Amino acid sequence: MQRSFLLYFLITLIGLIFIGRLFQLQIIKHESYDPIHNAAVKIMYDYPERGYVYDRNEKLLIANQLSYDVMVQPNQVKELDTLEFCKLLNIDKEEFLKRFKRAEKYASYLPSVFLKQLAKEDFAFLQEKLHKYRGFYIQKRIIRDYPIKAAANVLGYIGEVNEQKARKNDYYQQGELEGKDGIERQYEDVLRGRKGKKYLHRNRFNKVTGSFKDGIYDTLPENGKDLMLTLDIDLQVYAQKLMKGKRGGIVAIEPSTGEILALVTAPSYDPNMLVGRKRSKNSVTLFNDTISKPSYDRGLLGAYAPGSPFKMMNALIGLQEKVINQQTGFSCYGGYRYGNRANEFMKCHCDIYGTPLKLKTAIAKSCNSYFSNTYKRIVEKDNNPTEGVNNWHNHVASFGLGNYLGYDLPAGVPGFIPNGKYYDDNLKYRWNGSSIISNAIGQGEILITPIQLANFTAAIANRGYFYTPHIVKKIDSSFIDNPKYTQRKKTTIDKEHFEPVVEAMHEVFKTGTGKYSQVKGLEICGKTGTAENFVIIEGIKKQLADHSILVAFAPKDNPKIALAVFVENGGYGSTIAAPITSLMIEKYINGEISPRNKYRELNMLNKSLQDIYDIQLQKPIEVASRTK
Repeated sequence: MQRSFLLYFLITLIGLIFIGRLFQLQIIKHESYDPIHNAAVKIMYDYPERGYVYDRNEKLLIANQLSYDVMVQPNQVKELDTLEFCKLLNIDKEEFLKRFKRAEKYASYLPSVFLKQLAKEDFAFLQEKLHKYRGFYIQKRIIRDYPIKAAANVLGYIGEVNEQKARKNDYYQQGELEGKDGIERQYEDVLRGRKGKKYLHRNRFNKVTGSFKDGIYDTLPENGKDLMLTLDIDLQVYAQKLMKGKRGGIVAIEPSTGEILALVTAPSYDPNMLVGRKRSKNSVTLFNDTISKPSYDRGLLGAYAPGSPFKMMNALIGLQEKVINQQTGFSCYGGYRYGNRANEFMKCHCDIYGTPLKLKTAIAKSCNSYFSNTYKRIVEKDNNPTEGVNNWHNHVASFGLGNYLGYDLPAGVPGFIPNGKYYDDNLKYRWNGSSIISNAIGQGEILITPIQLANFTAAIANRGYFYTPHIVKKIDSSFIDNPKYTQRKKTTIDKEHFEPVVEAMHEVFKTGTGKYSQVKGLEICGKTGTAENFVIIEGIKKQLADHSILVAFAPKDNPKIALAVFVENGGYGSTIAAPITSLMIEKYINGEISPRNKYRELNMLNKSLQDIYDIQLQKPIEVASRTK
C-alpha cells in the first residue's frame, strides 16, 4: 500500500513537472522563443544591398555585385563522405577539418562562412548537390565593385567580420562583411542596411518543408542608404596621375563649405584589389609593403614639417600681436644669424641682399631673415618666452593645427605644435626665441598633416574662418546638416590682418617663387615651401633630399578651391609642388588644361622620383620622427 502511494506520487509529480515545463515553453516563453537553437529549423539570411556611393557630380564610385558563400551550421552536420564533399568544393581533407573546427569554435548552433565567394559556374553545380550534406547550404552575398580605379584611401574596403567582433556585436555573424577602412568603415551603419531572416522548417531528411511557424519570426531586409561624397572624382583621378612615380599627399578643399574635393595619397592602389577571392593575397602584398606604403594615407597620416608655408602663420600672429605691421622692414644678408658659431646661421634663398624687406615682399621672396625676426618678437614680446610660446601656440591651434580636425574619416594623427611647457621640460638651459628659431620657418618641432595645412589655407582664403573638412555631402536625398560641419570656426586672428597676407600670396605667383607656375586668367594665391628631411643611417643623422611643398587657393576673391601639396624628396617647392598645384587649380576651375600649359602637364605626368627613393634604400634607414 505504501509502495503504491509512493509510485502514484512520483507519477503525479513527474506529470506536473512536464506540464509546468510545457506551460513555460509554450505560454510564458513563447514571445521570446529563439528558433536558432532548434535543430529542425534552417535560418536563411536575406542580405540587403549595401548602399551605393557617388561623387559630388553623381558619378558612381562604389556599386554591388553578387557573390556566393558555402555556409555551415556545425550542430546540424551529420556523418558525410568527407572525400566526396572535399572533391565537390575543390579542397583537401586537412583544409576541410580546419574550416569545420573554426566554425565549431565560433558557435556550433550558428551559421558561419565555410567557403567564401564561389565562382558563378561553381554555384549552379553546388546548388544541386549540397542538399545531400546536412548543415551546409549556399548563401548569396553582396560584395563591392569599384567602377573607377581611384580613391582607394577614401572609399576603403569591406572585409570579413572576425570572431571577436561577432561575439561582441549581435548584428554580425562570423564571416559576414563589414567596412574596414575609409567611408566604408566610417559610415558602416548607414551603408550596410539591415539583413532579413527567414526561418524554415525541415524534415529528418534535411529537406525544407516550409516556413517555420508560418513565418512569424521572419524579418525583411532593409537596403543600405546611398552616399554622395564631396569628392570630385575627375580631380582625384587627375591628381593621382600627376603623383605617379612620386610619394606624398594632396588635399583639396572647397573653402566656402569645408567639403573635401580631392584626398590623394601616393602611391595608391586599385580598390578592386581588395574584392573577391584574390583579396587575401593582395592584402598581404599591400599591407606588408613597408617601403612605398600604398595602404598608408599620407594625406591624413603623414606628419611633416610644413616649411615656408608656415611663414604666413607667423606673419598673421605677428600682425595680431602688433609686433610687426605691413610697413615693418628687416634687412636680409643672405640669412639669419642666431648665434656666434658658423652653423648657427639660417641661410636664405631670397634674392634681395641688404635692403630692408617689408611683409609683402618677404612672403613673395620667402625671406628667412624677416620671419625669424618676427617670430623672435612674438616669443619675447613680454620678456617671458614660456608665455610667449603659449600665446603663439594658442593662435596656431585656432586654425585646427596640432589636433584632430574632426573630419568624417577614420584615419588621422594630430601633428604637433609645441607649447612653452614642452621647451621648459626639454631644454635644460635658459632658452629664448633664438633657441627655437627653426619654428619661424616651419621646421623645428612643428609637424602638420596635409589635410591640416589645406584647412589652414582655406582659413586664409576665407579671411579668418574655416569649416571642419568632411567627405560626405548627402545621405540618400538629405544633405548633411550636422553643425559640426556647417558652423564656422573662427580663428584668433582679426579679419583685417588677412588681406595683406592674401595680397602677398598673390604676389608669390606673380613675381615670387611661384611665378613660373602661374595660369593666365586665374588669380592664384599661394606659398611655396621646401622642408628639410633628416633620417638616421647606421646611427648617424643625415640629410636627404628636401620635401617639396606648396599651398594655394584660387581665385583670390570668392575662392573655389584651397589645397596643400606635399611631394616627398621633391626638392624646391617651385619645381614640383608648384606646377602640380597650378595644374590642379586650372583643371578644377577651367575644366581643362590650356594648350600653353600642356608642356607643364606632360612634364609632371612623366616626372618620377623613383631613382631618389631607390638611392635611399641602399642602406637601412630609420626615419627620424617625433612621437607625441
